[in-house]
Amino acid sequence: MSADEAAEILSLDGREVRVTHPSKLYFSKQVRVTKLDLVRYFLSVAPGSLQGIRDRPIVLKRFVNGAEAEPFYQKRAPGDRPEWIRTVTLSFPSGRTAEEIVIDDTAGLAWIVNLGCMELHPHPVRTGDLEHPDELRVDLDPIPGVGWDDVRRVAMEVKAMLEEVGLRGWPKTSGSRGMHVNVRIEPCWTFTEVRRAAIALSRAVERRVPQLASSKWWKEERHGVFLDYNQNAKDRTTAAAYSVRPLPDARVSTPLAWEEVLECDPGDFTVFTVPERFASKGDPHAEMDREAGSLEGLLELAARDEAEGLGDAPWPPHFRKMEGEGRRVAPSRAKKSSAKKAVAMKEAASPATGRRQSKMPLIVVANSTSKQEALDGLERWKSRHEEAARLLAVDDVLVDSMRGSSSTWTRVRVNLRHVPEEMRPPQETPDPDDDPTRKWRETHAADESEQGEKPKRARRKKE
Repeated sequence: MSADEAAEILSLDGREVRVTHPSKLYFSKQVRVTKLDLVRYFLSVAPGSLQGIRDRPIVLKRFVNGAEAEPFYQKRAPGDRPEWIRTVTLSFPSGRTAEEIVIDDTAGLAWIVNLGCMELHPHPVRTGDLEHPDELRVDLDPIPGVGWDDVRRVAMEVKAMLEEVGLRGWPKTSGSRGMHVNVRIEPCWTFTEVRRAAIALSRAVERRVPQLASSKWWKEERHGVFLDYNQNAKDRTTAAAYSVRPLPDARVSTPLAWEEVLECDPGDFTVFTVPERFASKGDPHAEMDREAGSLEGLLELAARDEAEGLGDAPWPPHFRKMEGEGRRVAPSRAKKSSAKKAVAMKEAASPATGRRQSKMPLIVVANSTSKQEALDGLERWKSRHEEAARLLAVDDVLVDSMRGSSSTWTRVRVNLRHVPEEMRPPQETPDPDDDPTRKWRETHAADESEQGEKPKRARRKKE
């Protein structure tokens, strides 16, 4: 790609859209896809892509250096946007606001892809009512090691459960290892109510197939396929239909008919195959907007759960503490805190107990802005600790996609619950240890330490 390469000018909807650096490679390792190829792909499926994003605020996830480099998130609309691009001001749980992009037509679609947005992340609201979602989103997220067959089986249980409460689900591949089921609803309920309905649905599916499905928020408690109810919390987004995901084969999040769910392979849907599928079969979700339903059935189920003692489930960490929510702390940390209190009480009664406090079973083995490098670090850890690694269950390896205000990174943790205490490797310096928040945490810890020391010195002077 030449630095002074001429832009490609497209005429769309009576407007001109410039595609800068059109030959820039976005995929190069397994397939070769340029920026212009991506723009042409989206134009070939434009009616389907616009179906999922039209008239919605969009978070910009920008892969400015291609799909093989780390993206960054941009909530606020670029200042140098064309005058014909709409925006809307969205408020967030933090109290902050942001002016976000709204895409209405193919010209806007091409313009946003030129920014490096190949994953499109719309909010589940329309611009006419930003406080009442018109979509409930079911995100089926398999833990590492869980296969596609289990994802499909859980999806069919979701379908059955939705039908029992009078709702219709619209399935699509996530474009990675999971599946999404979107549900059009009347915009009559708040974000909190929609999330409450999603929790009830997740718990109901878990009761139907407890060996396959999990509604547990903390990764150390999950198994099988996790139903991520928190994707319905305000300010959360998922990849829209026909989004291109940053996998080596340029895979696409593809809408499905229900009869396809038990037969399809997500690897069959890429930027090379989906345009032909769209041209021959059309969009399986074309009628979605005509099927808006009511949440009353799910909210009645939520009320029954709550009457039986099932309260609110944990919220994402950046949300304020909610009424009825339990302790927002991972079970392993809660146990650690309880263990420390127990030891302190023992030492107060008998300072010379001589007993060693057990190590907690959750350790961090890798932090990296590159998921592959983090997974490579996991393999190195397994090589160093072969005996312990052989005792790990599939769901003992926790791969966390961490998201900051403008960056993402991968954290790999290992749960040593199946490893005898005497065989447990200690917490080592993660390898690699490239956590973008480390510098802030170290500075914050140092500040807290200094603040904690000053009163002690003052007390000593007073004595």
